[in-house]
Amino acid sequence: MTSPPSSPGPGIAAADYIAGLGKGLAVLECFDTERQRLNATLAAERAGLTRAAARRHLLTLAHLGYLESDGHHFWLTPKVLGLSGSYLASARLPRTVQPVLNRLSAMAAFSFSAAILAGSETVVIARSTAQGAAQPLFAHGVHLGSRLPAHASSTGRVLLAALPLPALEEWLACRTLHRLTLHTLTQPAEMRACLDQVRAQDYCIAQEEHELGVQAIAVPLRDSAGQTVAALNAVMSAQHMTAQALTRNLLPLLRDAAQELRPLL
Repeated sequence: MTSPPSSPGPGIAAADYIAGLGKGLAVLECFDTERQRLNATLAAERAGLTRAAARRHLLTLAHLGYLESDGHHFWLTPKVLGLSGSYLASARLPRTVQPVLNRLSAMAAFSFSAAILAGSETVVIARSTAQGAAQPLFAHGVHLGSRLPAHASSTGRVLLAALPLPALEEWLACRTLHRLTLHTLTQPAEMRACLDQVRAQDYCIAQEEHELGVQAIAVPLRDSAGQTVAALNAVMSAQHMTAQALTRNLLPLLRDAAQELRPLL
């Protein structure tokens, strides 16, 4: 986990920056599928805060109804869904993409998603699964708001490849590429070479790098100005298709969908 900024970066004046709000949100973002319950010590480690500061933020979030506690550990409440629900209901991107994902799932019996880059992870903002699809998915399930490590996911690599090179170098310098499976790329040099290839071919296939038995193919979703705003992907069992079959059968569908959406964004 990265520490919350204690001082403002570019784009905001020091007088306008509320450090306490940044730290509270950092504590809220500590909860994930790996750590569903946290005590003050674990929250402090993951948020880059002192234990005393983490404890105050946990207690405040519990008082506001975003967390529950047994007096020692804390966990998220359904109230946090209101934050993501407000975004999904009001943001243009998810509402524009969702009908296209629904159509893709009806055409091909796979799961399709749209994701954006958020720090070290990608966040699923729209998703559709074909009715009756029986292919294995991620062990913890993938749903709206799911966060996946950017370096080990097809959408993450598409989005990282779209960054300006100085921004990409800063991203790599600030992060450890954790090994999730035997296939995960963990060296910055390997990741740079991989992203160069993704940038050149304008798509990415990730095979069993985030979770064994799962593979995905992704393409960039660009707006009318040509800026990459999200990534579209299809996910399926690694045994279901070869990389060649993915490129032949699903890449055209994803590219057509991205081209259809481009003038709408």
